[in-house]
Amino acid sequence: MNISMTKIGGLAASLLLVAALMTGATPSADGADGDAQVKPVLAQRLPNLPGQSLTAVTVSYAPGGKSAAHRQAGSVFAYVLSGAIRSETSATGPAKVYKAGKSFFEPPGSRHLVSENASATEPASLLAVFVAADGAQLTTFDTPASPGAATK
Repeated sequence: MNISMTKIGGLAASLLLVAALMTGATPSADGADGDAQVKPVLAQRLPNLPGQSLTAVTVSYAPGGKSAAHRQAGSVFAYVLSGAIRSETSATGPAKVYKAGKSFFEPPGSRHLVSENASATEPASLLAVFVAADGAQLTTFDTPASPGAATK
């Protein structure tokens, strides 16, 4: 059986999207992510990658909502569920707007400089899928004293 990695990745993203949509729950604010509401969807250890877990969350922004600059543990795949998300990481260059149905990738060690709703009038949401070390803190927000907080 010859299945390409692209097909496997697309299937995994589709399954996670379905799981996110099937939760039926509305995101709840956790207070640590600025204007974002973060809702856990799935957390699963990866048996083929010992010491690694896959975690999926939905992130919802009200019109004009945004998150503070931050770093994530491991790799992150993001899929825009609704609206439009403006994103910029230290690894991807200038900010870009991703509309519903589009996706982007955050490589390990990159700093997420811009993460916000691109609209001042419509809500937006995304599905973020992390592959990181078991038990890792998935998001660490910059503080004024954080190394690299003042630079890209």
